[in-house]
Amino acid sequence: MVVTPACEMSIVPSRSLLQWQNQSAAALDEIEAAHRAVGGNARGRRYATQQINQAYVVLLSSRFQQFCRDLHTDAMVELIRGVPAPYQVILQREWTTGRFLDRGNPTAGNLGSDFAKLGMTSFWADVYALHAQNRRRREFLDEMMEWRNAIGH
Repeated sequence: MVVTPACEMSIVPSRSLLQWQNQSAAALDEIEAAHRAVGGNARGRRYATQQINQAYVVLLSSRFQQFCRDLHTDAMVELIRGVPAPYQVILQREWTTGRFLDRGNPTAGNLGSDFAKLGMTSFWADVYALHAQNRRRREFLDEMMEWRNAIGH
C-alpha cells in the first residue's frame, strides 16, 4: 500500500468556493466596471456614482451571504457523509432549521451561530488563527452589514 503525503494530495475546491470565484466574482467585476464607466478612475468626488456604490454594497452582501450559506451546506454534507440515510435527514434538518444565513444578513454573529451548529464552536477564533488580518476583516464585515442595512431599509 502506498501512502501519499498530505502535501502531495490534490485538494478539490468546494462548490461554494468555485461559485464565489466564478459567478460572484463576475457579477462584482461587472458592477465595478459600471462604477468606472460612470465615475472614471481619477480621484475626487463623484456624485453620479452614489447609487452604484450602494448597489455594490448590497450585491457584495448578498453574494457573500450566498457563499457563506453554500459553504455551510458543503460543510454539512461532508460531516454527514457515511452516516446512514435516515440519520442524514435528521442531522440536515437540525443543522439548517433556523439557519440565520437563510433569513438574515451574513453578520459575524450569524456566521458564528450557524457554524457552531456544525460543531465549529470556536469559529471566529479559528478564523483569526488563519490570518493576522482576519480580526480587522471581521470589523469590515460588521461595517458592511451596517451600510447594507442603512441602504436597504
